[in-house]
Amino acid sequence: MADHDQTPDPGSNAVEAFFDMQGEAMRELFAGAFAGASGDTGQDRSVAALFAQASDADELADWAKASSELQRMWLDFAAHQAREAGEKIGGGANPMDPAQWMVVSQSMLAQMPKGLFEAQGKLAEETMQLWQGMTASFMGGLTASGPVGDAERKLDLPRSDRRFADPAWREHPAFALLHQTYLMLADYFKGSVRAMEGIDGEKRRQLEFAVNALAEAMSPGNFLLTNPVVMKRTIETRGQNLVRGMQHLINDLKRGQLTHTDPDAFTLGENLAATPGKVVHETPLYQLIQYSPTTEEVYEVPLVVFPPWINRFYILDLTPKKSFIKWAVDQGITMFVVSWKSADESLADTVWDDYIRAQIEAIDLIRERLKVPHVHTIGYCVAGTTLAATLAILARRDEADRVKSATFFTAQVDFEKSGDLKHFIDDGPLEMIGQLSPQGYLDGRYLAATFNALRGKDLIWNYVVNNYLMGEDYPAFDLLHWNGDVTNLPAKWHNDYLRDLYRDNRLVVPDSLEADGTPIDLTRVETPTFVQAGREDHIAPAESVWRITDHFAGPVEFLLAGSGHIAGVVNPPAANKYQYWTGDSAATSLKAFIDSAEEHPGSWWPHWLEWLEGQAPDKVKATGKRKPGGRGDKVIEDAPGRYVKTR
Repeated sequence: MADHDQTPDPGSNAVEAFFDMQGEAMRELFAGAFAGASGDTGQDRSVAALFAQASDADELADWAKASSELQRMWLDFAAHQAREAGEKIGGGANPMDPAQWMVVSQSMLAQMPKGLFEAQGKLAEETMQLWQGMTASFMGGLTASGPVGDAERKLDLPRSDRRFADPAWREHPAFALLHQTYLMLADYFKGSVRAMEGIDGEKRRQLEFAVNALAEAMSPGNFLLTNPVVMKRTIETRGQNLVRGMQHLINDLKRGQLTHTDPDAFTLGENLAATPGKVVHETPLYQLIQYSPTTEEVYEVPLVVFPPWINRFYILDLTPKKSFIKWAVDQGITMFVVSWKSADESLADTVWDDYIRAQIEAIDLIRERLKVPHVHTIGYCVAGTTLAATLAILARRDEADRVKSATFFTAQVDFEKSGDLKHFIDDGPLEMIGQLSPQGYLDGRYLAATFNALRGKDLIWNYVVNNYLMGEDYPAFDLLHWNGDVTNLPAKWHNDYLRDLYRDNRLVVPDSLEADGTPIDLTRVETPTFVQAGREDHIAPAESVWRITDHFAGPVEFLLAGSGHIAGVVNPPAANKYQYWTGDSAATSLKAFIDSAEEHPGSWWPHWLEWLEGQAPDKVKATGKRKPGGRGDKVIEDAPGRYVKTR
């Protein structure tokens, strides 16, 4: 069969030749920089000087061998990030060759859609200017004995990025040119995608996400022999950073998950999830926890929190200073929290209906236990989505009065503008979920990897560099401990959730969905509602959360909190951090709300408490079953219960 459409693109050949030229220039710059460092450097701690000292000590060969092994090991681990793009990193190439990063750049260029780079001439021109300018700067700063110090040379770099803030990236031309060229190419690739014509908005956003993820993965800072900071650390510690990093890597490979924090720093029930309480009810799907009061009087209407089943509930009960649950109890709220069970084979057939029935059951159990007509509710993230459906079902059944108020933490009901997660929602990923769930549940590590990918620079590559390459110990950070405490999901329900809500956006179509035999129409919900969104939330974008105001029929108060999906919610008053905005919740759009909103410093929790008190201000004595586990009150076990500890 004839091979068609093989005519080389002149523009591509020109760019390829240009990269070849850059590679040769970089080789010469590396050679000159290290050769110039062979003289007397005194206490100079630059990369070049340290290499010279290591070479004099006849240790560089051993370290290079160990470094090459680690480089290959990490490239194997990272290769799947770029495999679909056809990257062949390090295959048969000399890892000590600094120009190999340019080969990666060429590969990135080759994988872009045909016609993407209509301005390749401009790219070549800008790159030439960068190289000429920086080469002139460095050539003017080289002496017979080596590079001059920073005090003698003030280098003005055209691009900045906190990943390359260490002075080692500026100390000699090779690494300065390396990271500056990388930043320029990354900007160009992303800008070219934005300028593409002839593709719909969703495909463009998917391509932007893919290009950004690939660019983050290809940063020279992620690789041992193109990161001068790691190279300095390696020589200074005589390779012990690589030994520690190797142990971190092996440990993570064994557990199949990237570690973010010291795994031994926290114990549930001791220094996390330690607010006193009792498990007062249990089903195969959830445990219901009631917390012990700390005030003599409590609000008459209790509160039940439905946390997301994709995470552990103790995001709201971290260390005592950060715990929303403890804070709420201390304000006199009778507090209940649902602790969802991490899925196993026994929950393989669990679906949408089961989670909604569980919410209704928990509401009725609390009403019966405390002999009250109604409860306040909170739905966080995906559990807020099901809470909205629960409210609609109760309204359809004329039972809406069981819920006095509903609060939504970063919860979406309208998924048209649901953010970066939509990039994972098409036929391919949905089919893959089934393949990854042969026993009927999805391993939570896959979901954790997805969320990490949304912020790859911060939640993947930062830890690769610090813990694998630099060999640093993990910090003791409660939030990151929670983030890595993954939860398995019923695969059938998770697939339905992604398909029906994220992809097809059926929840906002009246009666398009049903649960427990009842059609769902959000426009029937008249329950007083408080909606919180995070201004920098990348999981549930504020614009998407705002849309709940378009679908509920009852009174809605909207609040915009500073920060994102987690820190925007978990912001205790004592921390005195961030800010929040209040305004016209009946505005026609989020932009209109922001334009007229008033900014307030600190935590939004007291503002929410004032709103909640306005719904039901009466208080009662904290006696009887308001104190779980008292005389005659049969309970199951102490909080936080078994389910949250089940892996």
